[in-house]
Amino acid sequence: MSGLFLTGLDVAGDATAWEAAGFTVEDGIRVGQLHLQIDSGESGIRWWTLADRATSLEAAHPNGAMILDHLVVFSGDPEATTKEYAEYGWEPRRTREVGGGRTQTFFKSGEIIIELIGPMPNVIHQLWGLAFTVRDLDACAALLGDALGRIKDAVQPGRKIATLRHEACGLTVPIAFMSW
Repeated sequence: MSGLFLTGLDVAGDATAWEAAGFTVEDGIRVGQLHLQIDSGESGIRWWTLADRATSLEAAHPNGAMILDHLVVFSGDPEATTKEYAEYGWEPRRTREVGGGRTQTFFKSGEIIIELIGPMPNVIHQLWGLAFTVRDLDACAALLGDALGRIKDAVQPGRKIATLRHEACGLTVPIAFMSW
């Protein structure tokens, strides 16, 4: 892999809210190559940290999170964003039409997929949502109970996904959990 690695995200919320979503919070949240820095911002994902190399760290999370499978990014101009990402060494892996004149373009940054969706009206570049790969999606669902939506087939063949009702946990960041 050449290019920069996504190694950090600054996300809104407090430790209690992230713990309610099944994460272990110790100086933020460590999951795979990513460090989520928790701050008291009002909403969402505020910024990212990119580095020349990544170190994968094991952390035990009650929800079973192992890695960030993908980061969802919205763009008002996906062509310009794709050019910007090329400067980071990220090349498009696949692009597909998703309806409404929008496309989904996928990039790879180490173990993390960057999923770019656009064009989105009134958006320049927004880090929007997180999808974590968990060891056991059924166990994650049992832990989170009604805070987790129904488990269904993911777009990726052979994988399952469930969406966290993040507001129920006190979070402003959309989150999904995926099977391995």
